[in-house]
Amino acid sequence: MTTPVYKRVLLKLSGEALMGDDAYGINRSTIERMVADVSDVAKLGVEVAIVIGGGNIFRGVAPGAQGMDRATADYMGMLATVMNSLALADAMRQAGMTARVMSAIGIEQVVEPYVRPKALQYLEEGKIVVFAAGTGNPFFTTDTAAALRGAEIGAEVVLKATKVDGIYSADPKKDPTATRYAKISFDEAIAKRLQIMDATAFALCRDQKLPIRVFSIVKPGALKSVILGEDEGTLVHV
Repeated sequence: MTTPVYKRVLLKLSGEALMGDDAYGINRSTIERMVADVSDVAKLGVEVAIVIGGGNIFRGVAPGAQGMDRATADYMGMLATVMNSLALADAMRQAGMTARVMSAIGIEQVVEPYVRPKALQYLEEGKIVVFAAGTGNPFFTTDTAAALRGAEIGAEVVLKATKVDGIYSADPKKDPTATRYAKISFDEAIAKRLQIMDATAFALCRDQKLPIRVFSIVKPGALKSVILGEDEGTLVHV
């Protein structure tokens, strides 16, 4: 099968995913591999928007942030996502792709502000749109930003990239009998207390009937498999 099952997707990347095997920061080979995966999907005609976290950068300053005001720490985290977004967009440029970074906080000298009609225009033009700075508000995670932006742009699914190839009945590292769910409903996930996203993001996706696909970003070709509708990861549905 070479026909994508989605036309427009929101890809949620954690900042930690960019570290590779490093303790913090951005691993060049890792980001290049991720960009190659996104490129493969874009070549299929799929419109891709990305929300990225900042844990890989914030981890390096986290000890100094202990005892800090929560709002201040969250703004630092937002700036970390801007750094990751710039690195991702530059790697895409070097790979021959066109990416636009849009920030939820105003730093026009660095990146343009998030404006929904402009983001939709970029997607329709085939550009990759990278949403930086989360929601622009403290106390909200980048998971919530992914759910929010996904709903705003009319994405058909939120693709949550993790280091595990889906949602399991138990921790597969601790329980060898754990089985992967191919599909699970939002209500089942809540009943089983599966920590897929933070509660705010999860509730927003459920209320907007926006499905979530959890898959492994470290598995080569997994993103393309998801886009082609293959049995990859776990689908959380209404």
